[in-house]
Amino acid sequence: MPNIHPLLEKSAAQRLDASLAIIKAEQRLFILKDEHGCVMLTTDEEDGVPIWPESELALLWATEDWAHCEAMELTTQEFLTKWVPGMTQDELMVIVCPVPAEEGEVITPEDFAEYL
Repeated sequence: MPNIHPLLEKSAAQRLDASLAIIKAEQRLFILKDEHGCVMLTTDEEDGVPIWPESELALLWATEDWAHCEAMELTTQEFLTKWVPGMTQDELMVIVCPVPAEEGEVITPEDFAEYL
């Protein structure tokens, strides 16, 4: 039986808390990217950038339309200084740790930066 990642069994809110703790501890996060740039998701009301605390979780999302994507590591410093201002300007949200069966929690880049 394949080893199931513990975060896959948690609710979106639990994944948010766990992901933030991991990202804060390791000072890095992962996005998915392809030759056009980073993967964007659209939830019910918001457009955003999905982020994950570990590359293996990001790669679980890299199926079908995103099968050609790869996980890219960003330091939290890079994310806070380069990404948060750009995402705020573009009115994009941070989508924390979506998993194949469930969307992630959607939070503003400012809230995300405050957690870190």
